[in-house]
Amino acid sequence: MMRFIKRLRFLFNIRKSVPFMVDFFRSKEVSFIKKVLSIGIVVVYFWLPFDLIPDVFVLFGIIDDVAVFTFVLQLIVKMAPEELKNRYEYKK
Repeated sequence: MMRFIKRLRFLFNIRKSVPFMVDFFRSKEVSFIKKVLSIGIVVVYFWLPFDLIPDVFVLFGIIDDVAVFTFVLQLIVKMAPEELKNRYEYKK
């Protein structure tokens, strides 16, 4: 439950996430493979018709998609260089 709350807090702190993402993809310290992998996971998840919870159940289907997107954002933060994490005050 605590992990879920941390993910929600991370997601709602979008004003820090957007500039972080821009710097992540512009950074020369981050390998090209990590950048492609992070974009690829999101694109494949939304492109494939498979869902953990179908979007027919409107609220739960959206929550499912947001949870996956938040999980990918957390993976991106983990892949980011320490200097970038420190600049945006992301803790481990």
